[in-house]
Amino acid sequence: MNRTTLSLIVGVTALAAITGISTLTTPDASGVKTAEAAAELPVERTSLLCPPPSISDLAETTYTSFTPVTKGTASGGKAELQSAAEESDAGADAKDKKTGAAGKADKPVLEAKEPGTPATGEASGGDSPALVGTADGKFAPGWTMQETTEVAAGTGRGLQGVNCTAPDTEFWFPGASTAADRTDYVHLTNPDDSAAVVDIELYGKGGALETTVGEGITVQPHSGESILLSTLTSEKQTNMTVHVSVRSGRVGASVQALDDKLGGDWLAASVDPAGTLVLPGIPKDATSVRLVAFTPGDSDADLKVRLASPSGAITPAGNETLHVKAGMTSAVDLGDVMRGEAGSLVLTPTDRSVPVVAAVRVVRGEGAKQETAFIPATRPVGTRATVVDNRAKGTTLSLTAPSGTAKVKVTASAGSEGGTAASKTYTIKSGTTQDVEVPVPSGLKGTYALTVESVSGGPVYGARTLAVTEDGVPGFTVQTLPDDRGMVAVPEADEDLSVLQK
Repeated sequence: MNRTTLSLIVGVTALAAITGISTLTTPDASGVKTAEAAAELPVERTSLLCPPPSISDLAETTYTSFTPVTKGTASGGKAELQSAAEESDAGADAKDKKTGAAGKADKPVLEAKEPGTPATGEASGGDSPALVGTADGKFAPGWTMQETTEVAAGTGRGLQGVNCTAPDTEFWFPGASTAADRTDYVHLTNPDDSAAVVDIELYGKGGALETTVGEGITVQPHSGESILLSTLTSEKQTNMTVHVSVRSGRVGASVQALDDKLGGDWLAASVDPAGTLVLPGIPKDATSVRLVAFTPGDSDADLKVRLASPSGAITPAGNETLHVKAGMTSAVDLGDVMRGEAGSLVLTPTDRSVPVVAAVRVVRGEGAKQETAFIPATRPVGTRATVVDNRAKGTTLSLTAPSGTAKVKVTASAGSEGGTAASKTYTIKSGTTQDVEVPVPSGLKGTYALTVESVSGGPVYGARTLAVTEDGVPGFTVQTLPDDRGMVAVPEADEDLSVLQK
């Protein structure tokens, strides 16, 4: 068997392990490919990691789990969330049962209901651990988890929200800070049975920062590590980019950004470095918008800055372009750029395309009643994307079509405690951003999920703003809606190669 054929078999075998396919297709003797067009099949297993929610004793956290209904899935399966330590204990218990020893893992923090219906769990105080979630069977395709925390007072007070993320090996966080009024943490969670080794690099306005203990950080199996950024460097940087890279293993990573005066929120990872970036769903009542960008390559990047508004693309006055020096973090304050209209930032190269990562910090409110959220550059909605923990009041869904008119279908699920799902179709004109009127479930009780599906046209990007008011302070958080990657393309099989594995 030649090397090319062997590589094909190994690659497709790995894919088949994910989707449950047992037969493969290879080229025939003449080199003509015999496989038909790839089939789209639901993924059969997935995992999500949630960081520890807060260090405040005044924190109240809700976890929300949801899987959209997907055709072609198996009838069984489950989705559950438990602490990383309990995940390890559960494995030990399974081994004990084989030897006859007694043992039982603690009850999961959250167990899903049926696909199409959200499930919720709660935690109080500042000692909640990192959580590991797993879903299989009918619960795996498009599985979405969110951690939402309300902090009544103190540093980071307000509403904080983050999508629990899949484990990976590299993350970029433009928008972090070690300024005197900021307390920023990098949270790392290891879901696996072996230790992960992680490097954390920091980049300020002048380039790479000298760090202490930022290299070779060991994250033990089924555990989490929280690293205060100000302990990695003595430099005070208002705008900084954090790069998390994994030498061995894999982790989930998120940055928690807490401000003494402006509340706080989670800074989710930017999409992988790219020449064109979209940062969707900046709230129309934002009083301050700061764009932070970084290019990891050896070449400077020159970017056009455009705001996709409800009426079309406009250029922020005085900020038509942004120059990003190689290896340095650049930031620009766009001020009150929204002027009462919803919008999304679109960054495109002025000439040569250079990979960039980016995020915006958004402030709402005035004086002592200000709150902060972050919006990273994100992937398009693609086939389907979901956001959870939507409330009867305070939910805004923002959609943008930067390069061509598009049609999307939005489905509001049944409520977590009751209600009937509802759907509506919208057309988003090219170059615009629209805050759409979401189809709230009839008879809603509890919270609900919003699922966005592309119907036709160009790519669509989305974000959801969730707002609450506590003691007159406008708490809010923003989550983007990237494609849920619940389906995988698998070549159709027309020859059983199991004999080749003997």
